Amino acid sequence: MIENLPPCPKCSCEYTYEMNALVVCPECGHEWVPAESGVAGEDAAAGPVVKDAVGNVLHDGDTVVVVKALKVKGSPSGIKAGTKVRNIRLVDPVAGHDIDCKIDGFGAMQLKSSVVKKA
Repeated sequence: MIENLPPCPKCSCEYTYEMNALVVCPECGHEWVPAESGVAGEDAAAGPVVKDAVGNVLHDGDTVVVVKALKVKGSPSGIKAGTKVRNIRLVDPVAGHDIDCKIDGFGAMQLKSSVVKKA
């Protein structure tokens, strides 16, 4: 049994109660599973939350800015700080790299979320 039941997401009634695996609102009759309600439930279903260097939550399609200069293997010049990267895609981390993107002049590559900030 959950001690502090969440308020109803539809009408914000605080007098909710449990019925088996559901939480029920007596005022509007809305029923929901507490683990799936709200933004936290949607993020948990989508996977782990990815945050940038300053703590902002990143999503697929966001635009980010590189916060420090990065060396790129096989390239005489690296990626400069302040480079804007559009339309990122979040992936499962591979060696700490959890962002797939295309950078103008460099092509497709993976970045760590710790070296970017949301634009």
